[in-house]
Amino acid sequence: MQTDSAMHEWRIEPREYARQEARRGKRHAYSSLDPVRTALIVIDMVPFFVEASPYLRGIVPNIGRLADALRTVGGLVAWVLPANVAPLARVSGEFYGPVVSQTFAATGDEGPPRSRVWHPFDVRPDDLVVEKTAYSAFFPGRCVRPELLTEREIDTVVITGALTIVCCESSARDAATTGLRVLMVADANAARRDQDHNATLHTIYRSFGDVRTTNEVLDLIGRPIVLDSRDAAHGVCETST
Repeated sequence: MQTDSAMHEWRIEPREYARQEARRGKRHAYSSLDPVRTALIVIDMVPFFVEASPYLRGIVPNIGRLADALRTVGGLVAWVLPANVAPLARVSGEFYGPVVSQTFAATGDEGPPRSRVWHPFDVRPDDLVVEKTAYSAFFPGRCVRPELLTEREIDTVVITGALTIVCCESSARDAATTGLRVLMVADANAARRDQDHNATLHTIYRSFGDVRTTNEVLDLIGRPIVLDSRDAAHGVCETST
């Protein structure tokens, strides 16, 4: 088993920061959050993916820090796993070919869902652990039930996990479409290359949510809640089972 780790050299171009500052009067869309109404979404951190990438192993400590901090203040932690079926099964065989399609169908591994999360993580009894049958954790009917977030009055999701450019970006886009406030954590998502990772960060920051570091999110979790009118973007959506 591979044990080396790496971190992306992530960046958003200064001109994009300047563009957003000019448009909304501040660099970051969400300057505060209510921890009790926030869910940390951890996507596809399972052995199949983590063992294959030093970048995924590199983000494990940051995800753990976020989970510990959010639980402490009453927030929700949701672990989202690939189900043991090929995503979009009717077309995946044609798109990927039969061998790769079957490989992807087995990415979720076997056994109870909680046992399939990457082993260094501390999955607590109150955490949600759910499977998804599509790339997005927020596509209707493919993963989380909307009522699970609605019951908790969740209005903000913090996206972490793998891969930045596939399941994490898909989840962030769909979560934003449903009306949730989306924060993507720059150093708690991972792809295969810096340029791929950074392309998604740019897209999310530009059109779908905010991009923050782990330390910045930890600061928001511990900061008193003072929402201004530009931060009020409540919505319902779907998360775990």
